[in-house]
Amino acid sequence: MFRNLVTSCLFKHPCNSTSSLATFHRLSGALKQQLAINDLPADCPQLPPCEFTPEEYKFLSEQQMMEIRKRYCGPTTMVNTYYKKPVSIRQGFMQWLWDLNGKRYLDFFSGVATVSVGHCHPRVNAAAKKQMERLWHTTNIYLHSPLHEYCEKLAALFPEPLKSVYLTNSGSEANDLAMLLARLYTGNFDIITFRGAYHGGSPHSVGLTRVGSYRFPVATGLGCHQTMCPDVYSGIWGGSHCRDCVVQADRKCSCTSGSCHAKDMYLEQLKDTLNTSTSKSVAGFFAEPIQGVGGVVQYPKGYLKEAFKMIRERGGVCIADEVQSGFGRTGKDIWAFKAHDVIPDIVTMAKGIANGFPMGAVITSRDIADTLTRALHFNTFGGNPIGCAAGSAVIDALLEDKLAQNSTEVGTYLLIGLAKLQSKFEIIGDVRGKGLLIGVEMVKDKITRKPLPNVEMDQIFEDCKDMGLLLGKGGVHGQTFRMKPPLCVTKADADFALAVFELALKRHEKRQ
Repeated sequence: MFRNLVTSCLFKHPCNSTSSLATFHRLSGALKQQLAINDLPADCPQLPPCEFTPEEYKFLSEQQMMEIRKRYCGPTTMVNTYYKKPVSIRQGFMQWLWDLNGKRYLDFFSGVATVSVGHCHPRVNAAAKKQMERLWHTTNIYLHSPLHEYCEKLAALFPEPLKSVYLTNSGSEANDLAMLLARLYTGNFDIITFRGAYHGGSPHSVGLTRVGSYRFPVATGLGCHQTMCPDVYSGIWGGSHCRDCVVQADRKCSCTSGSCHAKDMYLEQLKDTLNTSTSKSVAGFFAEPIQGVGGVVQYPKGYLKEAFKMIRERGGVCIADEVQSGFGRTGKDIWAFKAHDVIPDIVTMAKGIANGFPMGAVITSRDIADTLTRALHFNTFGGNPIGCAAGSAVIDALLEDKLAQNSTEVGTYLLIGLAKLQSKFEIIGDVRGKGLLIGVEMVKDKITRKPLPNVEMDQIFEDCKDMGLLLGKGGVHGQTFRMKPPLCVTKADADFALAVFELALKRHEKRQ
């Protein structure tokens, strides 16, 4: 009987299948443990095929890791395991992850939108390994080829005048630097951000962040002011054709062609913030083209363009935070700001920049960049040779594999599929996003649009994980499922994700 079960499991999971009897015996022990611990109900959707076989696992057990966490890792590390039963990851390849028992998962969160071209992408791996064997580290006070090759390649993806690159270690650090640049260049101090925005957790960038769960009771971000987020679904104003998405908010709209009442009203809120909360002149305005942690919030079409104009009239510069939305995640434009018909003064980026290697960047114009010459600015690890080699390979993979186009095609397919589920389930309030930056906002009911309670969100979240689908969560109230898979995912992967999500929602209905 066990041999039949193993054979069945190998058939259902082609990435583990083989005609070799020796391999069969090697896998049987691990599969026996997997069947005992992770046996799934018969109605679970089957994972798409995968030709990759993970290495045999010989490292710490899950119990050992949890004991080390409790004794030596910071308390926030203990909190942020996400699941009731943590997922212990052993290996990844492209859109797939494997746990210690050999169970395979479709990764629809990418380490928080960080694995851009795929886990352990062969091209990126080869570039990093080659550079690692040549030179691990030298600072940017010396000339070394990987730094300069990468800066030239990155700048080529941007329009004029955005051609001056500073390399950092993270998105938080990039946003810290952008704040400094804005204040130095303008000679002003006040900076505007959106409510619900997330721009980092460092002592300075957390001042830009306006999600309460990230705020500590200490003074941070002096001079940072918030304005109302132009959320056309759960905000005060919104309509049925406000946003740049194949799926629109389910709200009534009486706007005439070429007009948008929601856009105008949210701009009035920004004007009010400028008139009441800041001095006559401002340093800058931070905005993600599409909010990430805030729940994949999209603004009314035309809002950002007019907001940029308003800020510039006050002497400020406009900063696009592309930490989550950049590098093809929103589709073929590469950068999400392009869909708003704007050219920012400063762009910050990280996460997908090097497929998981800790790296970030700021790109701006030469005149803004030159303000840093007023004093000494230095970053020990910014421009690390291995990071630059990995980042360069990411750009190559993005362009040569046409992953940004794939993001548009598969993302649109997934959005349309989620919209069909929205029509079936009362608790799906909104489906939105662009490319493979997608949010599904969950509600108690579609009339009140009140957030689905966290305990119910967690149950659906756990069910998806148990069936082999890893999602993210976000939103001011944690009410939005975030789908941000590696850009190499296929429509077959999307079909699996849709089937798992639908089954999880059906199980939720039965529990109520």
